[in-house]
Amino acid sequence: MAALGFSSGLPFLLTGNTLGYWLREGHVSLTAIGFASWVGLAYTLKFLWAPIIDRVGAPLTGLMGRRRGWMLLAQIVIGLGLGAMAMIGPDGGLAPLAAAAVVVAFASATQDIVVDAWRIEIAESGDELGLLTSAYSLGYRAALLVTESLILLLAQAMGWPISYGIMAALAAVGMVAVLCAKEPREAEEALEARALAAPLLSPRGLYDAIIGPFISFFRDHGLFAVIMLLTITLYHLPDYLRGPISNPFYKDLGLSKATVGLVRGTIGLWCTVVGVSLGGLSAVRIGYARTLIIGAVIQPPAIGLFAILALNGVQPGLFEAVMGFDSFAIGFSGVALVAYMSSLTTLGYTATQYAVLTSALAFTGKTLKGFSGAVVDSLQQGRGLMHAYAAFYLGAAAFGLPAVVLCLVLARQIERQRKAALSQS
Repeated sequence: MAALGFSSGLPFLLTGNTLGYWLREGHVSLTAIGFASWVGLAYTLKFLWAPIIDRVGAPLTGLMGRRRGWMLLAQIVIGLGLGAMAMIGPDGGLAPLAAAAVVVAFASATQDIVVDAWRIEIAESGDELGLLTSAYSLGYRAALLVTESLILLLAQAMGWPISYGIMAALAAVGMVAVLCAKEPREAEEALEARALAAPLLSPRGLYDAIIGPFISFFRDHGLFAVIMLLTITLYHLPDYLRGPISNPFYKDLGLSKATVGLVRGTIGLWCTVVGVSLGGLSAVRIGYARTLIIGAVIQPPAIGLFAILALNGVQPGLFEAVMGFDSFAIGFSGVALVAYMSSLTTLGYTATQYAVLTSALAFTGKTLKGFSGAVVDSLQQGRGLMHAYAAFYLGAAAFGLPAVVLCLVLARQIERQRKAALSQS
């Protein structure tokens, strides 16, 4: 599970924030970098083809099983796409580079659909799902560390093309994990039963594959499902908004790639591990709802602290402290949200329902973040660049406040449902 989590996390920043660093060094404007981040919209659209993933085997690799076959095919495309990005680079033109990034993003989104479904379906109990979610989160965060920290050290020493080539080779980690994994038997049986009852190409089969997951979700959760989806949508919005300009900010601040990579690989790593571990422990000990609240509360100040960094420059220990708290907050809140969303799916619709939840999570943030660079450029009018960055980070932090309120509402409803279930039993 940790290896599959690593495989899921590997392409994410390579088509997003880290690519922005490479583009900024190629003298691409912040506005263009922000718009380039829209290649990540693939992650918000994956619910459109998730029903196919749920019901159809993968071409070429389908003999390995429904879940494993799609995982392997996606990983092969990711490796080839990252290799193409390494060969093209900014000097080869922004359009061809963006096209290769789009291919990687769509393959990565497909891999996420299947890995998330496998994680939920292979678990034999709620506690095991929590354990697998923590392992997945640690693997995912390890990949983010490699693609936002180690790659900067490699780029400093060997250049960006070789660094991206090495990242392409790391797609083999997921391929090895697929060979070691097994198909979720109960889920496969449920999917086969649905296919026999209603073949995909029949009207009933199409209805069940596309509409069935939504009906099942709203039947299980009622109208409160709207509040749940809205909470998920807004939960990580501040982090999405600041994403495209994070690495350009470090460059404009005067930090070298080696410095950023070293801090991320030491303080950032350990703070992330602590955040993920405490987030998983908190979900088990005090429940998903309270853990979500804690995660929502600590995110806005973590983002807002970057405004202090922008206004004060690189003071001794300040960058390390801001980076450390940010890594802890994102690690804690990330595992809290993943654990909660994983508990909401229904066997037989796992891939589609979880894809809908993660699409809801990413849609608003990935749509709005494309304007981040343009916002900073516009804020720079009449003030210095660092003051523009500071205003942006404070604004991004403010977008986290509605999630706090929604988490409180969500926690209250969950507590009511728990008490009602106890009284009935």
